[in-house]
Amino acid sequence: MKGKLILFLFALPFFGVGVWMAYSIISNIAESTQMQNWAQVDAKLLRAGYETHSGDDSNTYEAYAEYTYGYGGQYYTNDRVAIAGGADNIGDYQTDIGRRLSAALGRGDNIPVYVNPDHPSESIIDSTLRWGLIGFKSIFLFVFGGVGLGLMIYALRASKEKNLSAPEYRDRPWLANDDWHGNALKSNSKLTMYVTWGFAAFWNLMSAPLPFVIREEVLEKQNYPALFGLLFPVVGVALIIWATRRTLEWRRLGPAPVTLDPFPGSIGGHVGGTIDINLPYDVSTKFSMTLTCLRSYMSGSGKNRSRQESAVWQDAQIAHTSSSLRGSRLGFQFAVPDGLDESDADQSEDSYYLWRLNLKAELPGVDIDRDYEIPVYATHESSAGLSDVSFEQLRSEQSQADAQAVEKVINLRFDANGRSMYFPMGRNLMGGFSGLLFGGIFAGTGWFLINNEGHYFMGSIFGGVGLLIIVSALYFVLNSLDVVQFGSDIRTVRRILGIPVKRRSMRRTDFVRFEKKITLKSQSGGKHVLYYSVSAIDRNGQKMVIGEGFKSASRADAAMELIARKFGLAAQGELTDAASAAGYNLLTAD
Repeated sequence: MKGKLILFLFALPFFGVGVWMAYSIISNIAESTQMQNWAQVDAKLLRAGYETHSGDDSNTYEAYAEYTYGYGGQYYTNDRVAIAGGADNIGDYQTDIGRRLSAALGRGDNIPVYVNPDHPSESIIDSTLRWGLIGFKSIFLFVFGGVGLGLMIYALRASKEKNLSAPEYRDRPWLANDDWHGNALKSNSKLTMYVTWGFAAFWNLMSAPLPFVIREEVLEKQNYPALFGLLFPVVGVALIIWATRRTLEWRRLGPAPVTLDPFPGSIGGHVGGTIDINLPYDVSTKFSMTLTCLRSYMSGSGKNRSRQESAVWQDAQIAHTSSSLRGSRLGFQFAVPDGLDESDADQSEDSYYLWRLNLKAELPGVDIDRDYEIPVYATHESSAGLSDVSFEQLRSEQSQADAQAVEKVINLRFDANGRSMYFPMGRNLMGGFSGLLFGGIFAGTGWFLINNEGHYFMGSIFGGVGLLIIVSALYFVLNSLDVVQFGSDIRTVRRILGIPVKRRSMRRTDFVRFEKKITLKSQSGGKHVLYYSVSAIDRNGQKMVIGEGFKSASRADAAMELIARKFGLAAQGELTDAASAAGYNLLTAD
């Protein structure tokens, strides 16, 4: 309770700034609208110009004037120049109008002013609305006000702190998370939609003054490189389109909660269930389900601390689709091996584990892409609700999809020497490009620290890490792997730029089992992709990589079965059992 109160009080000043800016913006717009009906009269300037106010790191400017005018047989004196008072440096408005008024004063010219007919003592020189200043104030309205309001709502709605050692949580720890009390778990789609709109609004408000500033820079100062600043409003338009697509996706699919079977999902058993969606049943539409175990941790130190995610296990499958009263029902069932970490219901530590279920489908118009954070614990329970017929259909559909995906990765060939597989150079092109870019940033930072700042220690660390990443990325892109059946042996040749660098050999009669291992991870936002390699292990425990680049654990299992069948590494009756057993020999590489 004390923490919630402190957070609420901390948020109040931020919210107050937002309220004040909202009042200022509304007042300016209302005044400008009202002044359109004011009477125009000539006024004589008494003094005019602009003042410069010097701050710690910038200067602000304020135009000033004093003038006298007659209206209704009486004379008045006033000093109001513009709707918004005070000094600023948003564009050249203050200096420009100050110079024009000073020039008119020097020439002895009268200037037009606008007078309130109901209260003639009220007058103004420029009644136009400064949209650049409105945009600048809107930044404070949405950023400070939005942050303050969000923190206040969070403080009011935050769950009561729970004693995780209490008896009710000892056997059912998932109950410590209020979102996991019922077996109808919502996705993060609605929250993502709001966050997307919030970010789009923030970006567009930040870049709102730019067109006005750029116009002055280009037309008046011929500063044409300033046109590059228009990229920021263009990105803002793209963000609005992105937010609109997220909104259309939400409206198209509806809430679409997932009902787990069993509940919670089970390590050493099944993570399965159903999702009802507001889409007409279409047998040709394929819905992809991806289940990922993630480690969430804090990295960095001090002000540079940030939360990161690293995937430690992943599997994917095609959902079984059937007709339902609401449209379509998606069924799924993952077999989850023992040894993986359970969900953290509290998520208050620097490091914890979570499980994320993703639903994805490419559809005409707006695609579907939803994430669900689900509870998964070591209960060793199996799904009961999915019928045997549906389960067999699901397994058949998934086996076909995995086999097709594996065949695209494995280039199986037949020649005079026997069967062979070829994993060509350049197969990891996208991952290699990302690594080169990331490594180049680190290496460039190291070079800058050494050559420009003289920080040899930190520069060497950054440069060394960058070079290591670059070398690793080049290896991923430039290496190839040949796997050949040569008589009673299985032989592999690893090449870099076509030059052999490593040769291995294993007798087929010495083969014992397969093993799969995570060898490559990629991440884009909250989306993670794991790539598995497959190794053959002989009776002496020696390992030999015979396949790689399989995008999910189930595809790695399908590759094991295909390789075993094509290369005669197991008797036909043992293939299914061998591949199934291999699925539980899981290693992860962090």
